[in-house]
Amino acid sequence: MKRPSDEPRPFLAHVEELRRRLLWALAALAVGVVISALFTHQVLTWIARPVGGLENLEAIEVTENLGVFMRVALLGGAILAMPFIVYQVWQFVTPGLSPLERRYVYILAPVATLLFLAGAAFAYFVMLPAAIPALLSVAPIPTRPRPADYVSFVTNLMFWVGVSFEMPLLVFFLAKVRLVSPRALLRNWRLAVFLIALLAALVTPTGDPINMALVMIPLVLLYGLSILLAYLAYRKPGDQPEPAL
Repeated sequence: MKRPSDEPRPFLAHVEELRRRLLWALAALAVGVVISALFTHQVLTWIARPVGGLENLEAIEVTENLGVFMRVALLGGAILAMPFIVYQVWQFVTPGLSPLERRYVYILAPVATLLFLAGAAFAYFVMLPAAIPALLSVAPIPTRPRPADYVSFVTNLMFWVGVSFEMPLLVFFLAKVRLVSPRALLRNWRLAVFLIALLAALVTPTGDPINMALVMIPLVLLYGLSILLAYLAYRKPGDQPEPAL
């Protein structure tokens, strides 16, 4: 006769599996940071291009350059380690997913990555060259940005613009679970444009109409793509007619 202690304990097994996956993810992050540190100077040079190069930045604290170096090395290490970290997360959650859910992940994960990279590239190559001269010329005061503030500004802008480019996938998911419909999205396009303008005002580093338009135009186009994806997610053979919202 088996004793209670001999019975399998799936919860503890899950905890042990999670601990193992987290340790692998942390090890990958550490390796990524070490590799990234070897190229941090080149990355800083690349980040400083929109402001005219590293020579146009000026540190005013003794430890500021070290802090910027560590921030960029950590960020670069996280980017390098992200595929392996995502793989560990996937290996942990995949036993609980159905074949259909796994198929969606296989399709949506690469698309989400490409959309985020497209948004980050848009922020770097389109928004920053237009925004930085406008910011520095607001008042006739000689300005040499601090490295810490400038790196934080650039990385935050690229991140949030990249996140905003994920809108089509978010709408696809909401349509899939029947929280929104393509008919409602199309009918409320004016509200969507207003919200996009509000988001552009929050994300855009300057308040001038030109830079806001640079953000609004791709987001409006992505909203149109979202309607198409919502239609594909909502309408399926055998589905009930779409409810009027």
